[in-house]
Amino acid sequence: MSTVTKKDRPAKRTRLDRALIVDAGLELAGTPGVTSISVRDLGSRLGADPTAIYRHFQSKDALMGALLDELNGRAVQTVTSPAERWDDRLRELAVATLDLFMRHPAIGAEAMTLTTHGPGELAAIELMLDGFQRCGLDGDELVRHYALLASHVLSLAAGISRARAEHWTDDEGDPWVDAPLLADPRTFPLIAQHSVLLSELRDRDLFLSGVELVIDSAKRAASPT
Repeated sequence: MSTVTKKDRPAKRTRLDRALIVDAGLELAGTPGVTSISVRDLGSRLGADPTAIYRHFQSKDALMGALLDELNGRAVQTVTSPAERWDDRLRELAVATLDLFMRHPAIGAEAMTLTTHGPGELAAIELMLDGFQRCGLDGDELVRHYALLASHVLSLAAGISRARAEHWTDDEGDPWVDAPLLADPRTFPLIAQHSVLLSELRDRDLFLSGVELVIDSAKRAASPT
């Protein structure tokens, strides 16, 4: 009579659910050198057949949307300023979004091509609309300033994340231009004149400056003329 030993038994597969997959996806996206999320690599990390992931997410885009929405939701959760300090709340949301995208660049890089319609994204939109409404805006001006801030935050944070995914440096202030602009001053006099200043620009500083410009614009639009 033969007996089945523990060694002979098939390895037990991980029981998957959406939350477990999302957590593993965030860990994978935060691994240095990972420039994109592979369903195969995600399955290996989970100890599961990659095809099992598609039982919970209909497509790769659906999976990436869930990961991005989780980051959006976490960014909203970091906002602690009271509602009346609407400008500080917008700053906190913007900075948290950038930081989370930079820590998970394989996800953050997709921010301008994916619309999640999930609870995290909706919470971020609501927070921004509420902030500009408390500033005194309504109607077209309210919506326009929301769109300006959202576009700036998502596009620049996604671009910074894409660069971070490719290079994985610890520097939070990566140069805006990756190499000095060497230009013939006879043909490009202004570039030659400002080449040093251009080389000193940093992504994070430009990101924060853009956020301040939108907030200042909202304050001016809300002020009576």
